[in-house]
Amino acid sequence: MLKRVLLLAALAAAPLAAQTHPADAVSAERLEQDVAKLVSFGTRHTLSSQTDPERGIGAAVDWGLEEFRRIGAKCGGCLEVLPVSETVTGPRVPTPTLVRNAVAIQRGTDRPNEVVIVQGHIDSRVTDVMDATSDAPGANDDGSGTALVIEAARELSAQKYPTTIIYALLSGEEQGLHGGQILANWAEAQGYTVKAVLNNDIVGNSCGADGYCEPKIVRVFSEGPRANLTDRLRAAQTRFGGENDTPSRNLSRWVAGLAAKDAGGLQVRQIWRTDRMGRGGDQVPFLQKGYPAIRFSVGVEDYDHQHQDLRTEDGVVYGDTIDEMDFAYLAGVTKLNVRALDALARAPMPPKVTVDAAVKTYTDLSWKSVNGAKVWQVWVRPTDAPSWGENPRATLEDPPFAGCTEVTRDSVCEVPIFISGTRLDGVRGDDWIFGVAACAGEWCSPVSSAVPGGAFEPVAKE
Repeated sequence: MLKRVLLLAALAAAPLAAQTHPADAVSAERLEQDVAKLVSFGTRHTLSSQTDPERGIGAAVDWGLEEFRRIGAKCGGCLEVLPVSETVTGPRVPTPTLVRNAVAIQRGTDRPNEVVIVQGHIDSRVTDVMDATSDAPGANDDGSGTALVIEAARELSAQKYPTTIIYALLSGEEQGLHGGQILANWAEAQGYTVKAVLNNDIVGNSCGADGYCEPKIVRVFSEGPRANLTDRLRAAQTRFGGENDTPSRNLSRWVAGLAAKDAGGLQVRQIWRTDRMGRGGDQVPFLQKGYPAIRFSVGVEDYDHQHQDLRTEDGVVYGDTIDEMDFAYLAGVTKLNVRALDALARAPMPPKVTVDAAVKTYTDLSWKSVNGAKVWQVWVRPTDAPSWGENPRATLEDPPFAGCTEVTRDSVCEVPIFISGTRLDGVRGDDWIFGVAACAGEWCSPVSSAVPGGAFEPVAKE
């Protein structure tokens, strides 16, 4: 009996094993295998063969669909796999061409109509964007993003989430963002509430052609003024602000904050542009519909190894080949995406927030309830502060909040779920930006700003 008591005491005193996160299982080796498979199709140009079983875009998309099916089989059919496609024409698609996206849907248990999307484009190109026959390995652009999406599906499909996760491999990006447009149109037609779109494009190298390296940084691009601003909203922003508080900008801030909690992982450099200078990606069609969307891309691009014919000139090797990639870096970007998807799929939608502070010595905030929320967090920051939590005037000893159950040192006020507003006494609204996040346990949404166009929904609904 004494031995048993001592054993039980020892077990009780022993530290519990750390609970593993899906991101911890991300494999650089599997990512490399997937990129090698994509490169093996020779070219994945959108105008290449749709029917050749071994070469061209058709074979690549078929492989992506089959890979999703294999992943779904391991989780008891948890993934609904389908091609989402349209026949398109355009400046870079001279004849009607079927553009197929490989899509896998992991339905949410509680809020299946609320979705987060992770995507990369599966097509590739060389120097001449219309060259559909030359070898176009597309290892980094965007075999890296495609492999990331597949790896995310492998790890997250073992979990159950209240929100739906959609994994998408998009075609037609290089010919005019056609795959992204097709998926955005489809999401709208399904009536989905799109919480966030994580677009991953060129996420697999850590050094540029000039030798400059960024092995610890991933860039996250987010729009400033909304792409779908109406004249009414533009006029309202002139009077009330909000140019730096779109849902996509707040999604970027949220991802940067998530990365900062993992000191050993990649950190985020926020780029407050929709995309790189003069360029674009598959997040843009979602932004044009009013959906929150951001782009992940490497800290430094290698222009010798993207959009290039395979060749050597003056001793310089060109071409988007697998030997130029850094798979440890790609694994880091994948882990951050998996952490973000896991948290977003558990958190409620950000609420829609309004503010009443004009010509007052106080500020009244109100917000709409959202499904799954258990507590609200009210955030305040100076208008010139880049991030939430930068409010030097709010302290635990003298918080400018009313009705809070707790005020943290990040100047966030926690409000019980049955309350849908709060008054901030002595806070003159001119000097501050206000926002609210919805939380379920430890999982909190991005902050939704109380500005014109700040809600995580298309502006037509405002």
